[in-house]
Amino acid sequence: MSSSGFPDSSRNNDSNTSIALPSGDALFDRIPPHDDEAEMAVLGGMLMSKDAIGEVSQLIDVSDFYQPKHQTIYEAVISLFSTSQPVDAVLVANQLLKDGNLDKVGGTDYLHSLVASVPTAANATYYAEIVHQRAILRNVITAGTKIAQLGYSAEGSQAEDIVNLAQSEVYEMSVGKVRQDYSAIGPVVHDALDQLDKLQNGDLQRGVPTGFRDMDDVTQGLQPGQMIVVAGRPAMGKSPLGVDFARSAALHHHMATVIFSLEMSKTELAQRIISAETNIPLVALRRADDITPERWNTLNRFWSTLDESPLFIDDSPNMSLMEIRAKCRRLKQTNDLKLVVIDYLQLMSSGKRVESRQQEVSEFSRALKLLAKELNLPVVALSQLNRGPEMRNDRKPMLADLRESGSIEQDADVVLLVHRPDFYDKEDRPGEADIIMAKHRNGPTDTFHLAFLGATSKFKDMPQDYQQDGV
Repeated sequence: MSSSGFPDSSRNNDSNTSIALPSGDALFDRIPPHDDEAEMAVLGGMLMSKDAIGEVSQLIDVSDFYQPKHQTIYEAVISLFSTSQPVDAVLVANQLLKDGNLDKVGGTDYLHSLVASVPTAANATYYAEIVHQRAILRNVITAGTKIAQLGYSAEGSQAEDIVNLAQSEVYEMSVGKVRQDYSAIGPVVHDALDQLDKLQNGDLQRGVPTGFRDMDDVTQGLQPGQMIVVAGRPAMGKSPLGVDFARSAALHHHMATVIFSLEMSKTELAQRIISAETNIPLVALRRADDITPERWNTLNRFWSTLDESPLFIDDSPNMSLMEIRAKCRRLKQTNDLKLVVIDYLQLMSSGKRVESRQQEVSEFSRALKLLAKELNLPVVALSQLNRGPEMRNDRKPMLADLRESGSIEQDADVVLLVHRPDFYDKEDRPGEADIIMAKHRNGPTDTFHLAFLGATSKFKDMPQDYQQDGV
């Protein structure tokens, strides 16, 4: 049996290749490692689900497939996916027909058999890993054969030269899968100075604007590759702040943004966005009698400006990390995604059994940081705080209050803690909020004083001449 649980493809996939060979010379004469059933299952999953295409395309490329017809089908699927077209067996068949390859792969019947070969697309990444592992083994055998030939044909060559050539073959074996992550210091310093020069001349594009004056001055916007954690106790305002970031990016700067709402429905989230943008109280949007003709005019004007805005909302229940990654990759390919907001971290699901909830949240935290680096965009992850602030006299939150995982603090580039004094005492700076930047990996920490407008569910800059009491 193969490691996938299927019969060993290297022995029984092709009836004319099952050859018994003498044990002495059989090593380089065997059929190369491959798993036809796993290749079929990968393609079947991709034909069933766009999410599967996004995941699989990150794990393997066309050369990982052993069968030429599978390579051809894979290229057709990726061709459709990369141009934001829908993908299924019929559309892929049409693409293959245009390219003159449909008969070569076995026709439409073979494409439908691929879909029928897998019950669900959920395991596509598992099968893709099998396909990739078989490809690595084939590359090892190819490199080993070349190295053996080098040794036999060396004759008068220096042994050290042959060793260098052999090492070169081993490195070339994984071309396309291993990136050169290191760089000489000279070009790196040159790039850093060039960036500074552009910054001074006003030529350097800032990160994603938060919509808040002082916060953007300190951070230069939310930077690509960063994970920004917005944390607070329940009802403190972390969700409105996350939505404010998304509104600023998508509605006011036309930067593609997605909000994964694991707590609120799409309708609830839409109501908050409408209220924040139109200044119509949130409660009025839930009572028909409160929507006057004047407010209807305001809503219609807002709708006409909103229609083309690149803001996406996903409220899928029990959303897994794999789904979030796949959807973000798809939006990056199709809409040049610039910002991801996840509300909130502790509601995410891994879909597997883990030793502890803390370990699971740690995995989420690390994966979101890697996603930010991979897609080169900021990921804003909202997070709960534990009851620590309520045990202190000033009720101010601290980094140590991050709930369930110290790794959130470790992985985050920026941590913003939401604190509203009037939440605990209505007479203590009513309507004001402190956004405490408790961590800033690339700059100074600070505290930003904002106004909190609960009726319209948003934060707002304080007046320029605002001075906090006692400052």
